[in-house]
Amino acid sequence: MRMTDLIAKKQHNQSLTEKEIRWIVEGYTNDSIPDYQVSAFLMAIYFNDMTDGERSALTMAMVESGDQIDLSAIEGVKVDKHSTGGVGDTTTLVLAPLVASLGVPVAKMSGRGLGHTGGTIDKLEAVPGFNVEIDQKDFIRLVNENKAAVVGQTGNLTPADKKLYALRDVTSTVESIPLIASSIMSKKIASGADAIVLDVKIGAGAFMKNIEDARELATAMVRIGNQVGRQTMAVISDMSQPLGYAIGNALEVKEAIDTLKGNGPEDLTELCLVLGSQMAHLAGIGEDLEEARVLLEENIRNGKALEKFKVFLAAQGGDPEVVDHPEIMAQAEYQIPVKATQSGKVAEIVADELGIASMMLGAGRETKESEIDLAVGIVLMKKVGDSVKSGDTLAMIHSNHKNVQEVEQKIVNNITIAESAEPLTLIHEVITTA
Repeated sequence: MRMTDLIAKKQHNQSLTEKEIRWIVEGYTNDSIPDYQVSAFLMAIYFNDMTDGERSALTMAMVESGDQIDLSAIEGVKVDKHSTGGVGDTTTLVLAPLVASLGVPVAKMSGRGLGHTGGTIDKLEAVPGFNVEIDQKDFIRLVNENKAAVVGQTGNLTPADKKLYALRDVTSTVESIPLIASSIMSKKIASGADAIVLDVKIGAGAFMKNIEDARELATAMVRIGNQVGRQTMAVISDMSQPLGYAIGNALEVKEAIDTLKGNGPEDLTELCLVLGSQMAHLAGIGEDLEEARVLLEENIRNGKALEKFKVFLAAQGGDPEVVDHPEIMAQAEYQIPVKATQSGKVAEIVADELGIASMMLGAGRETKESEIDLAVGIVLMKKVGDSVKSGDTLAMIHSNHKNVQEVEQKIVNNITIAESAEPLTLIHEVITTA
């Protein structure tokens, strides 16, 4: 095979075989095919797309380029959840114990936050003593014993995807549905899941800005998953305003605890029930999504989900007392209210800008090396559609520095108050087949 021939083939919108795609991925991973040729190949995909077969072949070639996590020793159907990222997205902290309370094994590998998007690992480390650095043997043991464990991403998973993503980033080929879909799905499949639930975000705080692109991405990933033998479902959910009220690590853990107690924000609770229903149903719980949801709601009411959270925390060294005494976690020295200067209704809260404001306080990382402050962040007091009077508190800044004028101004600039406004739609679509 010659790379120039395969580039030309894709330029002429012809389909590549599985063998040809595997040869390209292997060659690029082992440095026998240079960047400039793969750049041309990526650009051809960007303009000419890929067939379903090509997308699946690319996904599996990236999966097989590195380590694959073997979770076969875990009893039951292992269901993974992936979110395309957002602000205040605390769903994993709620979903892991909630779904595990039904006996479904949740073996979750999560990452740290970067930029305005928070990371599950950082949030969990706000719980004193919680440890994500456990080996695979203990990880499997904990899931079998407690039905839930969360660890940091380890091993040499999908090295081909890492190389390809870096190249896409500098060749303006990031925004390509087949390349995004295969990148995400390769990591999920390499992580060992039997079934996958996807939360595709749409709006200002998300990568996808409109429903058409989000639907195309969600459908592409569901097709890939099903074609390679993983039951896959997807939800398209709103991220034009932050999810829930809290933005910041310890603050979001407290909000997750409130949600497991049945007292959480309406939007966070609803999204967790929708995603959790899919996870439980794919694992064989309930005859349909509605029945799975009823069982999840019952375990919030009867306290089983909250008790599972305590067990999950304690098993990984965390202090379960945070459930009843969240003040055990780090708390910011100052709480500074941001006041409304006019009356009306909240018409817009720009999610990514509020995420950046929280990062400016120290709650997020500008680079991978940045230190984060687990105590700081922002707690919203109003959401889109809520009425507000002049002088009402729109948000509370939790800071370890007294001078937060720049952050305060950013919050004010990105919460719009108008004469009228309607609440946002949280769940845009549920994709169960593709």
